[in-house]
Parts: sequence; structure tokens; C-alpha cells
Amino acid sequence: MTWSTREIAELSGTTTKAVRYYHEIGLLEEPDREPNGYNKRYEVRHLTRLLQIKRLTGLGLSLAQVAEMGTESDGHPSVFQEIDAELEATVERIQGIRQELATLSRPGATTDVPTAFQDVARPLRENDRALLTIYAQLFSEESMDTLRDVLGADPHGAIDDAFRDLPADADEATRQALAERMAPFVGANGSVTLEPKAATPRQAEAARNAVGQALQALYNEAQLDVLQRAHELSSTVEPATRPDTPGTTDTADD
Repeated sequence: MTWSTREIAELSGTTTKAVRYYHEIGLLEEPDREPNGYNKRYEVRHLTRLLQIKRLTGLGLSLAQVAEMGTESDGHPSVFQEIDAELEATVERIQGIRQELATLSRPGATTDVPTAFQDVARPLRENDRALLTIYAQLFSEESMDTLRDVLGADPHGAIDDAFRDLPADADEATRQALAERMAPFVGANGSVTLEPKAATPRQAEAARNAVGQALQALYNEAQLDVLQRAHELSSTVEPATRPDTPGTTDTADD
């Protein structure tokens, strides 16, 4: 028994256009024709091959990979292993997306901070939130986990509030007093060391520059001055156990 192009396409669950394309690229052997020289006569071997192509492409193989295999898939375990690894990565990505969606679905959740910071972001101002978003892009997950723990502990909320409320025209005495209060918790003595994700020195430099520009854009002149003073003072005071707030990390002087 033989089938026409339309019939074999229906049997194999594909389209006549796909069958013709498989002929063009050499995936499917051309069948014999009726005595009139026009109508094609597809046989069982053609149906088997079409079903094989459908199965392999359904598993994620490209047509080029199917063509490379030929009609036998023996001796090509690496192709299947590669696709399996890609699928595993995709599953992990989807699971991560679902977890993030679940977090964002909770009452009070917001999209202006990284998902992991939802529970500690309440006291943060708009500029702090923006900086956290930038940090999450530039720094390692381990660094961000540490920063989240620090923000959650919040042992010096009064100092944080004083810094966040500092007006741009704050006088000399106010700036110096705040810098002295912050000094034990900034710089090498007391702040979180944020490790960049950068794989190359050039990328690391770009990350530092981006943080410097962000600080300049998000904090006023007095706040930046206080950060600089606090960092300079930090080497002369006893170290503290409390890392910097989002706006007062070791990158502040970049």
C-alpha cells in the first residue's frame, strides 16, 4: 500500500509543506511516482522516517542535528546529553521564575527591589531601592545574601534614617557629626565586601564605574560628602560588625 503526500502528512501528524521541505534538505528520501509521473507513492519506510523526524524534533533536536544523525540515532549520545542539559537549565530557570512570581503575588510585594529583598525593603527610600536593583545586577548572589541579612538585622536604624534624611544643604557640623557616627560601620572595618559578578578586569571596572555613577545620581551632595568623610575616618576607629546600608558601601568613593 502507498500514500499520497497529503495522506502521509496526515498519518504522520505533519503538513504537506513540511514533507516537501524535508525532501528539499535531504531529510526524507524522494518516493517513487505513479506511472503518470506526477503523483508520489509514499511507502512504510517514508512514514517511519517522518515519525522519526517528528519525534526527534519534538525532543528538541534541530533539523540539522536530525540530518547529521541520518536514519540511525545510535552513536550520538552526546546530542541527547546536550539537549538534556539545556532542558535542565530551562527547568531551573522556570522554577526560579515561578518562585519570583509567587513572591510578587504576596500582599505588599513590590517590583522596585530584587525579589529576595521584599521582606527587608520597607524602610528603604526610592534611591536605596534603585541602588539595590543595580547591585543585584553587578554583584554576586553571595554578596547580595549578606547584604540582605544585614538590612534585615538593621541594628543602627537611627543612623540610617539620619543619613537618608540629610538635606543637600546640611552644614559642616551636621555632616561631620554624622560621618563620625557612621565611621565604625563603613569602609574596610565594617562594611560588606561586595564581590562583582565580572569575569574580566574590564567588566569589573565597568561595574565600579556604574556604581559610582549611580551613587552620584541617587544621593545628594551632602550625603556623598558624609560617605567620603566616614570612609576616611573608618581607618581610625574601632571596627564594627554592621556593614553599610545600600547607599554606603565600599564602592561609595568610586
